[in-house]
Amino acid sequence: MRVPVVGHGTLRRRALRRRVLWSCGELLVTVGVVLLLLVVHQVWWTNRQARHDAAREVRALEGEWGAPGAPGPAGPSEGTAAGGGDGKPPSPARERGSGATGSVAAVPRRSQAYAVLSVPRLGLRVPVAEGVGKRDVLDKGYAGHYKGTQQPGQAGNFALAGHRNTHGEPFRYINRLRPGDTVRVETAAAVFTYVVDRTLPRTSARDGGVIGPVPRSTDRPAYGYTEPGYYITLTTCTPEYTSTYRLVVWGKLRSMKPR
Repeated sequence: MRVPVVGHGTLRRRALRRRVLWSCGELLVTVGVVLLLLVVHQVWWTNRQARHDAAREVRALEGEWGAPGAPGPAGPSEGTAAGGGDGKPPSPARERGSGATGSVAAVPRRSQAYAVLSVPRLGLRVPVAEGVGKRDVLDKGYAGHYKGTQQPGQAGNFALAGHRNTHGEPFRYINRLRPGDTVRVETAAAVFTYVVDRTLPRTSARDGGVIGPVPRSTDRPAYGYTEPGYYITLTTCTPEYTSTYRLVVWGKLRSMKPR
């Protein structure tokens, strides 16, 4: 009977293969742990930090104004309409330049938080800052005001953007808003109540028409308006965890209450 003889070269090659496989396994485990930590950071930590900072900024604004606001009831039952949510100015409003009484007169500084957005149905209450920069506005959990669009209460379109996922994700559930739901914008001068009117479930990220003075989608012209009015626009990314398309919610000014 012949006994197989294994040479030293074969043993070395086998040992080398085992070391390579072991090293690859360790590398894969390490990469997996790092990726898991990155996911935890993005999904959990950034939300925690941004929500904390946004709530602190809301309290700071309320302190400056001297009268903390509280979200009203959800849905169309909030208050009685003066103007009926038809896009026309509410009866208490008097024209002053291009905006109604109580609107923000001066353009806020870039990245300055100057208003509070409240959406009672979603339990949402976040600062509004000038601009839509990621690092200095959106990643802080704020709603960002599109430069060049109108300010709260002014004729035209008050357009906002917000993250749908991570960094506080303030606009994550705006797809749940329905016609008749209320959206409030509080400034140092007044509280403006808008009524949700319609939703555009998906459009191109380059669809600038949705934030126009008379908001109307250029990609999907069946969605939007044809007449001037007092509008609010909320935009965010869709589907979730992507930035491929935009989800849009529109509303019309119903009432204005001076502070």
